[in-house]
Amino acid sequence: MPVAAIAAEVEEAPSATPTQEKSGQKAAEFTLDNGLDVVVIPDHRAPVVTQMVWYKAGAADEPPSVSGIAHFLEHLMFKGTDTIPAGQFSKIVARKGGDDNAFTNQDVTAYFQRVAKDRLASVMEMEADRMANLRLSENDVNTERDVILEERRSRVDNDPSSVLQEQMMAALYRNHPYGIPIIGWEHEIKELDRDDALAFYRQFYAPENAILIVAGDVEPDEVRDLAEKTFGKIPRRGPDIERVRPAEPEHDAAVSVILEDPRAGRTTVQRYYAVPSYASAEPGEAEALDLLARIAAHGTTGRVYKRLVMEDKAAASAGGWYSDSGLDSGRFGFYAIAGEKNTSEEMEDAIEKVVVELREKGVTQEELDRARAGLLAEYIYTSDSISRMARQYGWRLAVGMSVEDVEAWPDRLKAVTVDDVRNVAQKYLADENSVTGILKPAPKHTSSVREKPVPTPGNGKS
Repeated sequence: MPVAAIAAEVEEAPSATPTQEKSGQKAAEFTLDNGLDVVVIPDHRAPVVTQMVWYKAGAADEPPSVSGIAHFLEHLMFKGTDTIPAGQFSKIVARKGGDDNAFTNQDVTAYFQRVAKDRLASVMEMEADRMANLRLSENDVNTERDVILEERRSRVDNDPSSVLQEQMMAALYRNHPYGIPIIGWEHEIKELDRDDALAFYRQFYAPENAILIVAGDVEPDEVRDLAEKTFGKIPRRGPDIERVRPAEPEHDAAVSVILEDPRAGRTTVQRYYAVPSYASAEPGEAEALDLLARIAAHGTTGRVYKRLVMEDKAAASAGGWYSDSGLDSGRFGFYAIAGEKNTSEEMEDAIEKVVVELREKGVTQEELDRARAGLLAEYIYTSDSISRMARQYGWRLAVGMSVEDVEAWPDRLKAVTVDDVRNVAQKYLADENSVTGILKPAPKHTSSVREKPVPTPGNGKS
């Protein structure tokens, strides 16, 4: 039975709240009367625009036993409406000379198009249409479920490094849904059906739970007019949607995950730490973590590369990252890839030495200044791309941050001191917050998980 159209005939929506654009603010923002937040980032260098619709719903918002439904629905959103035939959405965008795609994260699902300015009105109409009028047949759902099962097999089950990462996430988040893979567990994907998809759609795909970002050769007033004529006709589903998730308990032990697999190439070691994200951190902490990651693990200048590859010859490659965009938390990671003679033990030991050094001795002013200059340069490069700017605002706003938070970031970064960096290293790069993953080539597949109690005074360990 086809889905009833949510956007039935309604009276013309009153005009949106006035555009808000504070002095010096690059992006303008306003909210339609149905609750849709709109952000406009003018850039007139070329007659091109990027449109993104961000839904504040991702894999961590899924009900129990239907893991993967957020990602599944993302696929199904391309199936069609009464006005767009099944499977034609992307083809229509391509015929307009544009390109489009979508992605699902733990906290958000986003859809985007990049088109010439004069095609913005039509793609906005298309995106508004599928926000309200998605149509799904049983055949659509069954076919796409098979596609996703194959995607899981090819990207996860047949890739030992992905299997290891999945197991590490499950160990790092013991109660919070970040420990459940975005693509879902295979046995639950097999059971997903049309009702599951429509239930998630009706719960989360509503104007009051979405953000429209338009960046490029536009002005706020013209985007507001277009948004009112398209998205503005969609009624609110109800009160604002609350995101209630299980809390993660405090960890009291480091965890090791060891995977042996004949398909593995070289031995690798990874280390994850649970740390705050920009949305969940105390003021200044995320910026300090950003700079710590740059100093510790960025490219060939990072400490972990210098120690493991150049000094100790313990690895063929090494690095790391700070995953900062989560709603509830982030991750700080290191990795090392063995050379022909390196062992997992020496790589793990070398990573640990770098971490201990960061906790105990901190970083130098020279390192901090160089890292800060690098991050600020990347921010400028991001500002040079309308697509990257749209993503930057979208990520932050979708997890509860503001336009002001995005645009004040360079000033907050400049305020970070060497003491701030050392403090976050001591506070968050703690053994009990960590999971170490080891992948080894071996004749037979084996997997093990073990906890190592954190040393305490009086137990004979220092």
